[in-house]
Amino acid sequence: MIQPTAIIAEDEENLRVGLRTMLQRLWPELCICGEAENGSEALDLVKRENPDYIFLDIKMPELSGLEVAQKVSNKQKIIFVTAYDQFAIQAFENEAVDYVLKPISEQRLEKTISRLKRRTTSSFGEPSSLEIKMDKILHLLKVKEESEKLRLIRVKTGTEVQFIPVSHICFFKAEYKYTTVQTFQKEHIIKTPLKELECHLDADNFWRVHRSAIVNIDRIYKIKRSSTNRMLITFANIDKPVTVSKAFEHLFKNM
Repeated sequence: MIQPTAIIAEDEENLRVGLRTMLQRLWPELCICGEAENGSEALDLVKRENPDYIFLDIKMPELSGLEVAQKVSNKQKIIFVTAYDQFAIQAFENEAVDYVLKPISEQRLEKTISRLKRRTTSSFGEPSSLEIKMDKILHLLKVKEESEKLRLIRVKTGTEVQFIPVSHICFFKAEYKYTTVQTFQKEHIIKTPLKELECHLDADNFWRVHRSAIVNIDRIYKIKRSSTNRMLITFANIDKPVTVSKAFEHLFKNM
């Protein structure tokens, strides 16, 4: 019997390790032939390994899970790893692809594995049906994703609550248990974690450039190098450059 294969694409290492560990315990016959921490790596792995299954996070650097799904062949069965609420997921729960809701539970993962095993034995010869269903899934996810884009950031100053348009924000920076929100005029502090903000920001405008920083590329004034050759992003009238980590410097190569 041919051994089933899979790759895991998830940018958070602890979630990636946790999912791999559960899969190895619940589905020992499955061979995990690779792991990716961003969309580009995921696509490379798919081309190299040609896995049967892809456990695919929706929110990842470089390419989102949706973009990866649109580029891979229908030969791969995609299992979305998502933080979307269950009400949205009900819209495609019984379609050709499955999902694992974060935080991942063994009970839900067992259900997914059972579905995948059943479909393996029942879906041969139906590529056109799978293709139609995949298009439907991607459309539903894209509509859900776009509807959840942040337009305003709520900040509290003393007894007042202010709403800042995200277009006015230069960057977000993680500071201990809080997140700094920097505009041209002022710095604000909010409690929302950077990872949670990233899920609801428009990825075309807000780029992760460091594990602790997300910048609005429309607000960038200049990119330069420090004396230690670190890439720095500067903003007009703000004396606080944002450091770009080596892992994200490639984003600016063609700018």
